[in-house]
Amino acid sequence: MGENEVRWERMFPHQLEAAFAACPLVYFGYGLCEPHGPHCTVGLDALKAHALLVATARQHGGIVAPPDYWHIHEIGRYAIWGEREIGPERTWLTAVPPWVHFKNICYHVRAAERLGFHGAILLTGHHGPNWKDLKTLVELLQPEVRMRLHGLPEFEVNIPGFDGADGDHAGKVETSLLWALEPECVDMARLPATVEPPLFAAGRDAPLSDPKRGEEMVEKIVEGLGEWGRWLLDNYDPEAPSRLRTFDDVEAFWRSRVEPRLPEFKSVRGSWTEDDGPPEGSPWREGWLPDIWRRRGS
Repeated sequence: MGENEVRWERMFPHQLEAAFAACPLVYFGYGLCEPHGPHCTVGLDALKAHALLVATARQHGGIVAPPDYWHIHEIGRYAIWGEREIGPERTWLTAVPPWVHFKNICYHVRAAERLGFHGAILLTGHHGPNWKDLKTLVELLQPEVRMRLHGLPEFEVNIPGFDGADGDHAGKVETSLLWALEPECVDMARLPATVEPPLFAAGRDAPLSDPKRGEEMVEKIVEGLGEWGRWLLDNYDPEAPSRLRTFDDVEAFWRSRVEPRLPEFKSVRGSWTEDDGPPEGSPWREGWLPDIWRRRGS
């Protein structure tokens, strides 16, 4: 591997130690496999997040953790969206419930804390309400760890975006980003000139996608993530408490601080507005109920 390798899983120990000494910052990328139209590979969200973080680390320093391709879907608002945008097709989802996804993040943070990182950026390429819950989780985690944390969706730093659009689902923004980052994962020939939903959740304006615009957005996102990384490192306090050291610490933190707040998480709420969820008989109805987490025995 080249000396500019920044992907944790592809680095030798001497490379990891050198990268850590130069910039003790870690990046976590989150997404999932889900429908992104006939023209994009289903792993768009995690592919996008991971590639953006790799580009950021190569330009600004730090180490990129292995991407996590298991994220929130099928529950609450996601089921309503899936009924409308995907329909009854085979989904190829890699979905887990919110309490699994967010507890896994706690374990990821715990691992980085034990290694001594000074800062961590947690980037979700999967949109919907989960990014707001990620920020809530980071707020709960921060007092427990010494390293500085920042969680965000990439659209938060996609400025000015694509003609004012900073994010979408398999539309001109996401398709252009993936086209620029992973060109072999986009095949525009599979997309009709006019998108009529449901088309495997393709965005209405996907035909307007442009890899050059994607490259421009990548540059701005990398710049924004680099600024956040510098802020985290500048605000690291070596005397701050470090309480998330063991598996038992994570479980105790989860039970006392996160689990009581789960009913407030937007990922488990029932609808985008006030409707009653997917219709009876729909496969999307099965996992929709927003209080499903209560029935897991906790």
